[in-house]
Amino acid sequence: MKLIRIPLIALFAVFVLVYGSSFAVAEEAAADKKVDEAALPAGKVNINQSSAEEIAEKLDGIGVVRAEMIIEYRKKNGPFTSVEQLLEIKGVGTATLEKNRDKITL
Repeated sequence: MKLIRIPLIALFAVFVLVYGSSFAVAEEAAADKKVDEAALPAGKVNINQSSAEEIAEKLDGIGVVRAEMIIEYRKKNGPFTSVEQLLEIKGVGTATLEKNRDKITL
């Protein structure tokens, strides 16, 4: 039994050393994101970093489905460089953009 226990302990130690730093980096990145969100003025949403849920929550006339389309556009075309690019998304018109222009950051 001792012969099995020692290699298992060594294997576990290697796992912790290799993958433990990955978990720490992921936690640090999540903490950095929370700091970035806290830096935004209240009611503002960064359409280049926010989740679909955050976009839908903060923008008038934009539901979760439309917010997911914004995320897909961002993934396909890269970060937004102007808020007018939202007009390229089906269902986002001039009225919706103007209603939310002061709430959007890039």
